[in-house]
Amino acid sequence: MSSETLTSVQPPKGKPKWLRVKLPTGKKYTQLRGLVDKYNLHTICTSGSCPNMGECWGEGTATFMILGNICTRSCGFCGVMTGRPEQVDWAEPEKVARSIKIMGIKHAVITSVDRDDLKDMGSIIWAETVKAIRRMNPETTLETLIPDFQGINTHLDRIVAVAPEVVSHNMETVKRLTREVRIQAKYERSLEVLRYLKEQGVNRTKSGIMLGLGEFEEEVIQTMQDLREANVDVVTIGQYLQPSKRHLPVKEFITPEQFEKYREIGLEMGFRHVESGALVRSSYKAHKHIL
Repeated sequence: MSSETLTSVQPPKGKPKWLRVKLPTGKKYTQLRGLVDKYNLHTICTSGSCPNMGECWGEGTATFMILGNICTRSCGFCGVMTGRPEQVDWAEPEKVARSIKIMGIKHAVITSVDRDDLKDMGSIIWAETVKAIRRMNPETTLETLIPDFQGINTHLDRIVAVAPEVVSHNMETVKRLTREVRIQAKYERSLEVLRYLKEQGVNRTKSGIMLGLGEFEEEVIQTMQDLREANVDVVTIGQYLQPSKRHLPVKEFITPEQFEKYREIGLEMGFRHVESGALVRSSYKAHKHIL
């Protein structure tokens, strides 16, 4: 889709049929849902009402958020609360590890809010969480979906040292829209974080972007190229959906055909895995990204 075409697109009035999802079902999903409710476990899958929850849980994958649920940043796309975070819970690493054990998770994705209020940006809790999961769940593989830690290598080194199978950091959008979409983030800084992780020996790096915020096709392709030049292995591309009326509006619903085009372009560029589709989220098919 060209720039000329996009400029004439009117704001969408309703979700297209390809964004409709079936309610999650299946024996494994029902079992895990029961455990989450019984033990009051916290997963992004449930709190974020992820459309892929049934599929991921059925494959033994779940996503957990650490360091509280209040973020120090105010991104225009994100539904997480912004404000002054609570004190760090130093027992959290053990709690997360225990949740993974109770649920019998084969592949866990760990993410967090940004904690710019902390001297270490939360990187110590990050490392301790990975260590606790390794101790309690030695067979579980891990992906860490990290913030940028303001690009400070000392904090990134803590993630490198505990060696998750995959380290992910999302670009979220194209360069032109970064200031609007990720107010306190920087496009080049995120690229440098991903480049640094690979240079330090991380086995598999990954990033994700959302579409439908007003980007042009050539900008999406350029972002993908920038990620490849940073030696990123895996990219996820999904549809942005507005969490509330206070957040950035959806400018366009991207067609399945366009998502497939990006998938093919990404594979031609040399990415190991490209997940591209309207319902794709950062952790979609995450268990396959270690292969």
